[in-house]
Amino acid sequence: MSGTRRRPPQSTTSGSRAAGSRAAGSRAAGSRAAGSRAADGRGRGRTGERKRFIDYPRAGRTGPRRWLPSWRQVLASFLACVGALAAAIGYAYATTTIPDPNPSTLLQNNVYYWSDGSVLATDGSVNRENVSLAQVPADVQGDFIAAENASFYSDPGIDPQGIARALVHMAEGGSVQSGSTITQQFVKNTYLDQSQTLSRKVKELLISAKIGASMSKQRILQGYLNTCFFGRQANGIQAAARVYYGLPVEKLNVSQGAFLAAAVNEPSLFQYADADPRARAQAQARWSWVLDRMVQTGKLTQEQRARWAAAGFPVPKKWAPGSGLTGQAGYLVQLARSYVQQHDPAVTDSSLSRGGYQIHTTFDRKKTAALAQAVARVRGERLDPAHRAADRNVQAGAASVDPATGRIVAVYGGPGYEQAHYSDNADTSGVPVGSTFKPVVLASALQNGAVLKPGAAPATITPNSKFNGDDGIQIKDQQGNYVTDDKDPTGLLHQHNDTPHRWGYISLRTAMEQSVNTPYVQLGEDVGYADVARTAKALGLRPQSLAAPSAGFYIGTSTPSAIRMAGAYATFAASGTQITPYSVTQVTHDGAELPGFSAPTPVQALPSAVADNVTDVLRGVITRGTGTKAQALGRTAAGKTGTTDDYRSAWFIGYTRQLATSVVLFKEDPAHPQLQSLAGVGGLRKVFGGDIPTEIWTRYMRDALAGLPDLPFPAAPSLGPGANESGVPSASPTPARHVGGRPGKHRTTTATPGPGAPATGPKCHTHKCR
Repeated sequence: MSGTRRRPPQSTTSGSRAAGSRAAGSRAAGSRAAGSRAADGRGRGRTGERKRFIDYPRAGRTGPRRWLPSWRQVLASFLACVGALAAAIGYAYATTTIPDPNPSTLLQNNVYYWSDGSVLATDGSVNRENVSLAQVPADVQGDFIAAENASFYSDPGIDPQGIARALVHMAEGGSVQSGSTITQQFVKNTYLDQSQTLSRKVKELLISAKIGASMSKQRILQGYLNTCFFGRQANGIQAAARVYYGLPVEKLNVSQGAFLAAAVNEPSLFQYADADPRARAQAQARWSWVLDRMVQTGKLTQEQRARWAAAGFPVPKKWAPGSGLTGQAGYLVQLARSYVQQHDPAVTDSSLSRGGYQIHTTFDRKKTAALAQAVARVRGERLDPAHRAADRNVQAGAASVDPATGRIVAVYGGPGYEQAHYSDNADTSGVPVGSTFKPVVLASALQNGAVLKPGAAPATITPNSKFNGDDGIQIKDQQGNYVTDDKDPTGLLHQHNDTPHRWGYISLRTAMEQSVNTPYVQLGEDVGYADVARTAKALGLRPQSLAAPSAGFYIGTSTPSAIRMAGAYATFAASGTQITPYSVTQVTHDGAELPGFSAPTPVQALPSAVADNVTDVLRGVITRGTGTKAQALGRTAAGKTGTTDDYRSAWFIGYTRQLATSVVLFKEDPAHPQLQSLAGVGGLRKVFGGDIPTEIWTRYMRDALAGLPDLPFPAAPSLGPGANESGVPSASPTPARHVGGRPGKHRTTTATPGPGAPATGPKCHTHKCR
């Protein structure tokens, strides 16, 4: 047996092999692990490839699984993208600044108001009048919030859901949608343009978020309401309230506000809701929806909603696009603008062009319409430019002033800007006033006296003082020298009347009633240019409108405007109290009232006794003189006619206690701007102030004073015995008679006019004013 190999038991041998096999496997595994670690240390795997930071495509995978990312990779990628997006948005937000508002959003119009507070006109390149949020009724604010952004007071200025909807819409190929919140719309309107691009949308969102965090909701809502476009050329809710309903925003109700909130949605269509059935149907549907939204947001109850529904759709007023400054509006606006600029140097053409001014005027809507209508009616009845050449280019101007306040209540400036007539005939200096200046001379004489003899003290003058009324007399100055005239062949002035009628020595009262020139030229020389000019300025006539010293000055070569002449006569009506005519009572700019627009201070320009005596004389002009056509007014009134040389202008200025009005007629070819003769106008050989101008005055005053009492003028007190011009023959006075038809007041007269006596007077190149 010694050569035979012993074999271990089977069980032992099997166990040894198994153990060996496990040990070998462990050694092999250890060897692989060590190899793997060694490979990791060298940056390579068992395949010899360097391991990547991002295992994609995935190693050790084949087929589609190689390209399918693991959930860790998906999560990591998502987080990385979110982080990058957040960082980008954060950077963009941090570097975004709120820009300056667009210059166009700063532009507003200027609003002019009638004396009753209604809108007279607006001007400016943009129809916008900014208002404070407090001016907008709470219900109207609720209309817009319910319709546009119910979460306005709680959201941060942007609406994520709205953004998502916009992105989906764009992804589907639609256009870039606008912002859905009120804040976003405010930003778009105020700071950005209206382009529909993604970059503009991103800017809108960033600025909206920033404004939502830094600006109060009230300020945002106010800015939104002031910058929305509503159609009908209306920018902002105030302009919209006026063009759609003729109301200031403060007076809008919830139903009207619901329509305006609807109009923002589709202004180009809803602006025609007054006339277009399709536009009205769609506007009504949207209006109803807004009211429903008011109920849903708790701003209206169902009962309130039902009441507004029962009241019906608030149909907007008729729209007249591009009506502009038509009729008298252009002249009234220009008059008010000039007044504002004269009284506040800070208000310039440039600042007015930017708008934002609210200008409250003295102009009375009804009286202005009545004055324009009176001019139109008389022109239509008396003039026929289509068939009579003399009636072409005839122009009228008129102004009406309240004697108690100085307010300019009406003007007639011409046919209107739409007729290419831009010069205001009521405010134009350039038309001589003729004999309507004689009351100024009389007032100065009654106040200052007159030098009737060289070297003598001024003598007392009364309306009964007598002067030579004959035609062609020579005029002397205070030194007793004859007044010269280089147009006269003799070199001396021979003053003429309108007719060669021989009046003899007549009272100043009679000379005024019959518009006789010679007594007033001599009276003016005796009073003196300085005193007469001083009286004219005290009555409110501008110094630059007064003519240079000459004999003609006393009978109307000066050229005050119709407004200033009405103001001067208003001083007579107010017993000598003068208030400079004014047209503006209040001016605000962006809601702040400007100082300096209180009413002018009344001054006593004339003693009341003087003014009341002038009125007493001017009453006679109407009752028995050249202004008898004014008797058709049927009221106590006083006035004076005026006509100039060659009938180049014709005036009538008259007044009652409540109203003073001047009317002027003249003729001027637009191609040749100089006054032409009115001879032949209306088929008349001579045109006097007592004719067409008096008819216009009477028609207007009848309408303007309708419903007011007929007030008497104060009685004219005695001024004592008056002196006469040298040379007046002594004679027994004629029996006393009542003055102006009132008992208790007497006067004496001499001559009375003969039949066919003229009814007015001239423009005084040859000193023949009437």
